Amino acid sequence: MPAIDNNTYEWFVKAFHPKSGLDLNFYKQNQMERRIRSFMTSHNYKTFPDFIKALDQDKDLYDAFFKHLTINVTQFFRDANQWKTLREVIIPKLLERKTSLKIWSAGCSSGQEPYSMAITFLQYFPQARFTILATDIDVKVLEQAKKGIYKEADFASTPPELIKKYFTPVEGGYQISEQVKRSVTFQRQNLLTDRFDSGFDLIACRNVVIYFTEEAKDMLYRKFANSLNVGGILFTGSTEHLFGMNHLGFKLISSFFYEKQVNK
Repeated sequence: MPAIDNNTYEWFVKAFHPKSGLDLNFYKQNQMERRIRSFMTSHNYKTFPDFIKALDQDKDLYDAFFKHLTINVTQFFRDANQWKTLREVIIPKLLERKTSLKIWSAGCSSGQEPYSMAITFLQYFPQARFTILATDIDVKVLEQAKKGIYKEADFASTPPELIKKYFTPVEGGYQISEQVKRSVTFQRQNLLTDRFDSGFDLIACRNVVIYFTEEAKDMLYRKFANSLNVGGILFTGSTEHLFGMNHLGFKLISSFFYEKQVNK
């Protein structure tokens, strides 16, 4: 078998995997290669071998690059109409069946989504019992999430009364309340390779799979289906539609909300 030219994307994918645990074969090559090359250009690296060497030697560069590859742009209550549907339709529907809900924010980035979920329950369903697991592959954004300090721009979609009730102004932004913090458990997880917990009533995975290949998406949604209880809900992002996913047992019940019908 011929050796792989070491200045190709294929070589980079193979070289980067052992260090990062991130298998770029699961991502669409055109988009991912473009993102990698733009980062290299902006940091004055012309070849993949030189760039890999620099990533091995410079932790700050590696952290910035990893964030560049995996970042999920988010804010509190992003896509307000979807949160309105969650609050007015989806959560009441789930609470009709049980009083304690198990929730997972998959690909949670720096925590705005799971904290929005916790605030929704604390504000509008104070009698409900719930647990929220929040996972991401990037340990740096998880550290940021655990600190719970956010900038003004993170609140573009947040009602002022919720900011006032659940955040305290601090230097550089706002600190989330301990009550909300205690409601969320953060963990590192690779969605494509790690085993999932089960028994969830609601899984939010929004604007995460945009760069995944179709095969990777199918595998991920299959794993989500296996992790949901029958009647559980998968909450997707504005860029994601589960076309052709009927074989997994999902039924669209409202835009971006899919109910698991049966065990497959």
